[in-house]
Amino acid sequence: MESWKEIAGYLKREVRTAQRWEKSEGLPVRRHLHAKLDSVYAYPSELDAWLKDRQPPLEQHVAPSVTGRNMLFVLPFDNLSEDPKQEYFSDGLTEEMITQLGRLQPEQLGVIARTTSMAYKHTPKTAAQIGHELGVRYTLEGSVRRGDNRVRITAQLIRVSDQTHLWADSYEGDLQDILALQSRVAQAIAGQIQIKLTGNKQAGLATAPPVNPQAYEDYLRGRFYWNKRTADDLRRGIEYFQRAIQGDPNYALAYAGLADSYGLLGTIPYNLLPPREAMPKAEQAAARALELDDTLAEAHVSLGYVRLEYDWNWPEALKEFERALALNPSYATGHHWYANYLRIMGRLQEAIIEVKEAQKLDPLSLGINAALAESYHFAREYDHVIEQCRKTFELYPGSYMARYWLGRAYGHKGMYQEAINTFEEGKSVAAGSAVMMGALGYSYALAGRTMKAKQALDELIHLSRQRYVPAPYMAGIYIALGQMDQTFEWLEKAYDERSNYLVYIQREPALDSFRSDPRYQNLISRMGLPA
Repeated sequence: MESWKEIAGYLKREVRTAQRWEKSEGLPVRRHLHAKLDSVYAYPSELDAWLKDRQPPLEQHVAPSVTGRNMLFVLPFDNLSEDPKQEYFSDGLTEEMITQLGRLQPEQLGVIARTTSMAYKHTPKTAAQIGHELGVRYTLEGSVRRGDNRVRITAQLIRVSDQTHLWADSYEGDLQDILALQSRVAQAIAGQIQIKLTGNKQAGLATAPPVNPQAYEDYLRGRFYWNKRTADDLRRGIEYFQRAIQGDPNYALAYAGLADSYGLLGTIPYNLLPPREAMPKAEQAAARALELDDTLAEAHVSLGYVRLEYDWNWPEALKEFERALALNPSYATGHHWYANYLRIMGRLQEAIIEVKEAQKLDPLSLGINAALAESYHFAREYDHVIEQCRKTFELYPGSYMARYWLGRAYGHKGMYQEAINTFEEGKSVAAGSAVMMGALGYSYALAGRTMKAKQALDELIHLSRQRYVPAPYMAGIYIALGQMDQTFEWLEKAYDERSNYLVYIQREPALDSFRSDPRYQNLISRMGLPA
């Protein structure tokens, strides 16, 4: 055989698959060098021997059963636009593609989440390496080129087990038809993985609505900043979501993004706005998103988060989380926040399992990895907290939330100096962080260093005169000092603020010595917390 075409035909594969096998798996292809060019050739006997030795043999590669759940990983789409500033557009398109694919047929297809996808941006790793690390069967690679109001999407689907290119195609159209282009790609991939879509699902994909190009661009910019999760970036994200809504008042996804942003702003550890200011805005935006499109899993999760952490309406929170996960079981944030509900209900081991499910879908998410440590904390498995925090540091050495839960675990184990050292380091990593100031004061008090604890308390109170500081941070220091009256004074302030910290007090180990106090029983009764 004296060409790639003949070699690929002998293997019953495409040319690029054979070329990939040569590079990654040592397919025995020979080259004859000429003065200026070279040609390839191969011996059937050598190919046969390679096929026989290859594990697993090619003959064993069959289409996966539609009764099993396939896992797909979407590599960040490459930005091929002339303007490098269009990177946000390709990143946003990647996220939208992940969302669309996750909603195709969720009981059959699971899709790894955006955070983990972005960690592999510009990776030199092969599909086989990614598949081994993440446990996925397929990877989707693609690129996007944008010019004026035109966009071109190129994508290819690769089976991880043998790195076979199952499908590749390009789609081009007006920017206002971007959702329809995404749907066409999603349909093609579904066909290649042999997913049997229902008639309604196919119709839904085929009739993707047009979108205002500027509104879509503003939405992508909003998600770009939202994913950065800093104070300034969350505010910028809100600005772009609001612009998107101004450009298209019926843009459901933009309302969902706005709800997500305000939801973070109003809860610990962000608390950039008082809950009574931020959470009603989150609720209003989520409700509007669902009014426009009741099938958005993201919006149901956002509304569930408000019901859980602000309204303290446990049945409604459960209903929203269950609806979201029925719509999209691949939505990692849905599993993450549903675990919060389970924890509040006292179903601590189930909460751990649910966070681990979120971790499978988004293994490189900082928030989810920290949430697993948090779940171990409330289950009082402190050695597991320490182990999980150390794993999180391997991914995110600068994580202040991993430091927070690590320090708390040290404190509960009586390792007070280690706790103090951890929180002092966290305070330097996250300058001005109220949560670290409070945790440090708490640890000083546990260690019997009363003056240092009161200094931390004074520092928090001084900071609260400049910006919003959640009352539970002050209450925590008084808890460790054993001063019940001051503790309940600040817990009442937290109640008035509607602080989301209070929903977890039934599971908080630091409050064990306070539970017999009538004021504690009165507080949880007013909140309707389960025993």
